[in-house]
Amino acid sequence: MDMKNFTFVVTDWSRVEVTQHAGETGMATWRTQQFDGIRVRMVEYSPGYLADHWCAKGHILLVLEGELHTELKDGRKFVLSAGMTYQVGDNAEPHRSGAPFGAKLFIVD
Repeated sequence: MDMKNFTFVVTDWSRVEVTQHAGETGMATWRTQQFDGIRVRMVEYSPGYLADHWCAKGHILLVLEGELHTELKDGRKFVLSAGMTYQVGDNAEPHRSGAPFGAKLFIVD
């Protein structure tokens, strides 16, 4: 990640437009900021959310609330609770996430 070409910015996430993204089940809501090729998001998964695709994009992800279930395409599974992170590089390991009980995340990619 090369962080350049933007100045100091403060984000009031409550003022950022919400977009909705249907999962295989449930719904994800995103509040997104874009900084010269770096996407920063506050994401909420509804209870029962399961992603509708395998993702190959790299992320740095912090669970703020709830519980995130992440499965790698090779079959490994991880459960993250509030305060836990995962980091994965672009095209490193396809993954998809779910939130049986809902979750709130902060994601940089």
